[in-house]
Amino acid sequence: MNDSGDAPTYRSEPVSFTRRGGRLTERQQRAWDDLAASHVLAVPRHGPSTSVDPAHRFDPEAVFGRRAPLVVEIGSGRGEALVAAAAAQPDVDFLGLEVYVPGVAQTLVTMRHQGVTNVRLAIVNAAEALATMLEPGSVRELWTWFPDPWHKKRHHKRRLVTVPFTELVARVLEPQGVWRLATDWEDYAEVMAEVIAASPHVDGGPVERFEGRVVTRFENKGVAAGRTIHDFAARPRLLA
Repeated sequence: MNDSGDAPTYRSEPVSFTRRGGRLTERQQRAWDDLAASHVLAVPRHGPSTSVDPAHRFDPEAVFGRRAPLVVEIGSGRGEALVAAAAAQPDVDFLGLEVYVPGVAQTLVTMRHQGVTNVRLAIVNAAEALATMLEPGSVRELWTWFPDPWHKKRHHKRRLVTVPFTELVARVLEPQGVWRLATDWEDYAEVMAEVIAASPHVDGGPVERFEGRVVTRFENKGVAAGRTIHDFAARPRLLA
């Protein structure tokens, strides 16, 4: 909310994604029909179809029916990393933020195949979700795996990882929580390092590969193309 009490107007700034449609396969449609009502959040909107009503709050205890650490993945794609992590850590709750509906549907397919129940999905602009939907200090880990590098210079303003974005990251993380990132593009790795170093909101930098991240088909493509995978981690800066 702004000082006047009016709901903010979103999308005055470029977003870090392009909303892509696409038909669901028969298998994806069956999974959607069976699981979407219980596992895809019904997020109130405030404008575009991926917006978030700024009055809406995500209550993980009510949604998952328990109190547990929360891990949030920005851009969960087809759910490979998210579902694998959830299967390996049944005592942790996982929330995937994704705008590609077939990807969300495929995540439901994989969840059902693996018998995973501790995942929820939200079709939302992640920046809006971090700004209002998620409660301050509610996230144990925030994952940003291979965000769109937006290669063309005129599109660099669309990149997700910026110093202003780190304020949203620090807002939702627990005091000892961690933001994990990875990219297979050299110039974006340089940007990530620069953003973390310049941010007044987080502390961190390059790290060894996160063992909890499974190697997805997307990552394999980068490796096959000869690109180096760069990992980063940052924590909220604790102000004196």
